[in-house]
Amino acid sequence: MSFEDKIEVSVPVENVDVLMNIFGNMDENIKLISEKFHVIIIARDNEIKISGLSANATKAQQVLKRIIDIASLGEVVTKQNVTYLVNLATENQLELSNGLADGIVCLTARGRQIKSKTIGQRQYVDAIRKHDITFGIGPAGTGKTFLAVALAVNAFRNKEVSRIVLTRPAVEAGEKLGFLPGDLQEKVDPYLRPLYDSLHEIMGAETFAKNFEKGLIEVAPLAYMRGRTLEDAFIILDEAQNTTPEQMKMFLTRLGNGSKAVVNGDVTQIDLPHDKKSGLKEVVHILEGVKGINFTILTDQDVVRHELVQRIIKAYEKYGNT
Repeated sequence: MSFEDKIEVSVPVENVDVLMNIFGNMDENIKLISEKFHVIIIARDNEIKISGLSANATKAQQVLKRIIDIASLGEVVTKQNVTYLVNLATENQLELSNGLADGIVCLTARGRQIKSKTIGQRQYVDAIRKHDITFGIGPAGTGKTFLAVALAVNAFRNKEVSRIVLTRPAVEAGEKLGFLPGDLQEKVDPYLRPLYDSLHEIMGAETFAKNFEKGLIEVAPLAYMRGRTLEDAFIILDEAQNTTPEQMKMFLTRLGNGSKAVVNGDVTQIDLPHDKKSGLKEVVHILEGVKGINFTILTDQDVVRHELVQRIIKAYEKYGNT
C-alpha cells in the first residue's frame, strides 16, 4: 500500500465523561478497535482521531460513532458492545445496528432500561410484539428468557394481559422427585429458579410477591399446564428443548383468547433420554410457515454474557461438526 492510501479521520466527543466511557477500563475498548482494524486512535481536545489505511480507518470511525451513541444515552460501554460492533463492521453489516441503542423493551423496578443489545435480539423482541406465538431458538446467553420476561412484565403493567404464566419442564427431576424434601412445588422450584430471578429483577421482589399471591403471576412446571386453557395471559415456555413432542403439542394448544406465547430453547442442550425426541426440534418442521407463528434464530453473535461464552459455543459447534 502507498502512503496516499492512508487517511486521518475524526469523531467529535461531547465531554470527558463520555470519552472515558468510550475508552473503557485501561483503554481496553480503544485497544480492541485499534488491533482489529490496524489503526492508531488518539484523543485530542474534544475529538477522537483515527489514522490508518482508508478502509480500516473508515470502519473504525463508524464503530466509534455507534459507541458514542451508546455512551450519549448514559449507558456504560462494555467490551461486549465493542466486540459486537467491530464484528458487524468487519462483515460490512454495521448499518443494521442503526437505532439499536434507542429502543427500550422495559424498565426494571429500579428504573434500569432493558434494551436489545444485538440485531438478533431486536428481531426477537419485534417478533414477540407482532405474533401470538414466537419461538426463540439459540444458545445460552442470548437473552431469550430475560427479554421474554421483560416483555411479559411490560404487557402486564400496560394491562394488555391480566396475568403472566412462566413454565419449564423439570426434566432433570423425572420420576425421582420423591427423594427431594418438601411438597411438589418445593421439589420443582430449583428448576424454576431462573424464571423467579428474572421476575424479581424486573418487577422488584415486593411487587412480584404481591402479584404471585394473588395468582396473577404463575411459575410452574410444564406438567401443571395439562388440561387448562390460558386466557388473557402472557405465557413463556422456557428450556423447550427438553419437552417431548407430546408435551409441546399440549402446551401450544393451551393458548386461549387474548393470550400470547413465547417458546424458548437451545437445541444443542437437550437433556432428554436418548430414546426421546425433542419437541422443539420437531415443531420447527411442523409449524414452519403457519400464519401467526414466528421462529427467531439467535446465534453466538447474540450472546451478551462474558465474551468467553461466545468462544465456548463456537468451539462446541466446531467439535460437533468434526
